[in-house]
Amino acid sequence: MSTAKYMIGVDIGTTSTKAVLFEEDGKIVAQGGAEYPLHTPVPSIAEQDPDQLFRAVIDSVRQTMDKSSVAPEDILFVSFSSAMHSMLVVDKEGKPITQCMTWADNRSAAYSRQLQKEKKGHEIYMRTGTPIHPMSPLTKIMWITHDRKEIANAAYKYISIKEYIFLKLFGEYVADHSMASATGLMNLKELDWDQEALETAGITRDHLSTLVPTTHVMHGLHATYATEMGLIESTPFVLGASDGVLSNLGVNAIEPGVVAVTIGTSGAIRTVTDKPVTDPKGRFFCYALTEDKWVVGGPVNNGGIIFRWIRDEFAASEVETAKRLGLSAYDVLTRIAEKVHPGADGLLFHPYLSGERAPLWNPDARGSFFGLALHHKKEHMIRAALEGVLFNLYTVMLAVEEQIGVPKKIHATGGFARSELWRQMMADIFDQTVVVPESIESSCLGAAVLGLYALKRIDSLDEVSKMIGTTYEHKPYKEHVAIYRELLPIYIRISRKFEEDYEDIADFQQKMLDKYTPIEKKDSDDL
Repeated sequence: MSTAKYMIGVDIGTTSTKAVLFEEDGKIVAQGGAEYPLHTPVPSIAEQDPDQLFRAVIDSVRQTMDKSSVAPEDILFVSFSSAMHSMLVVDKEGKPITQCMTWADNRSAAYSRQLQKEKKGHEIYMRTGTPIHPMSPLTKIMWITHDRKEIANAAYKYISIKEYIFLKLFGEYVADHSMASATGLMNLKELDWDQEALETAGITRDHLSTLVPTTHVMHGLHATYATEMGLIESTPFVLGASDGVLSNLGVNAIEPGVVAVTIGTSGAIRTVTDKPVTDPKGRFFCYALTEDKWVVGGPVNNGGIIFRWIRDEFAASEVETAKRLGLSAYDVLTRIAEKVHPGADGLLFHPYLSGERAPLWNPDARGSFFGLALHHKKEHMIRAALEGVLFNLYTVMLAVEEQIGVPKKIHATGGFARSELWRQMMADIFDQTVVVPESIESSCLGAAVLGLYALKRIDSLDEVSKMIGTTYEHKPYKEHVAIYRELLPIYIRISRKFEEDYEDIADFQQKMLDKYTPIEKKDSDDL
């Protein structure tokens, strides 16, 4: 058995990639990362350059190695987590002929609406666990095969960003069960591509990668990339799983009744079951972790991306202040928001800037401030935006509770966990004790633990309980809970009342964009 005692977990996110170097007991040694843009020239487009993400993986791993004194031969393995629902098309040489469409891309909305109305759409969901929505690679492929026939004719494979990265590193097309279970194309019980879903998408199984378990280990790393990452060619790479299910593992939320809430760029609420479970009402997803652990829950489009939008569009002066003080702009903004009472003095924010998945499953949903009055200032808008993200997640929790009951406890993670204010807001809005692991990089840790399991260094995933370290704990303030309980019904009623108008305003926005966007800018819509 190898004497190496270090492992690297890599998390390919929507706006950044992170790599964390752990000791075998879960202690963080070093970490690196790289950000990249999400191209959104019009509301329906949310795409990225796949080669830019590939370089981010290489650079992130290299940073972790450079920041540590660990020898390359002492790395046990590298294991991967990745954001779900991405899709790009490659030709026979493995070269991209499209950009990478992310979960937030809504160009397949018309096909999503069409499939939602058909009986087979619900049947496909019940078998695959992926709600019918533009986020799903199923509907993305439908859009390409129907509306971009020149791309469909040249397509060799339809793959996720993780599959593309492993193709570059190892020269093979492989898809793990976890990522595949988020495509709307894999039958959960059979762990194989679903024939009716393939026919609906307009492709064959030859257009997709070979399915393998999340514990699948790859060998034969390309020599050039091994050198660039500071590794040796014989370093094992574990395919790993999706970021959502690995986040549950990384915060030790794999027991029944324990719920994980994650807010990264997007957000989700998830809990673990011992078999695939889908919802007759189609309200939640079901994705694979391992062959005997499945994660059910609801995703939201609008998590930390809302805070980023606030920073970029409303906070130029605060960003400059943060630079002068050597602080994060987000820290400065949360300090401003702390000055405002819970409930933002009656200002509500619906955070549907990227459409919405759970609980609305409506790609046409749009955001709004409600209750604006002359006494409201910028700080009220900042606080209302942070609260709005959590209000939305809480409504998802209400749907999940119908299946699992009131949770025993909530484990929270994601980039938002850096903010003490946001953690306390969650405790108050959910009226639950919120536990936050000391390490907030839960997806990276989850990937590392899955890697240990894959290489048989541990016998059970429950070993993660020994690795997560000291936790922060936030208990709800009852006076804050009372305020939020008064506002929540108003928040929910407003979103329901606006539902009939979302499609109209989304269509109007698209009409205006089509009318006034310069021709050269519209090229980004051509994959």
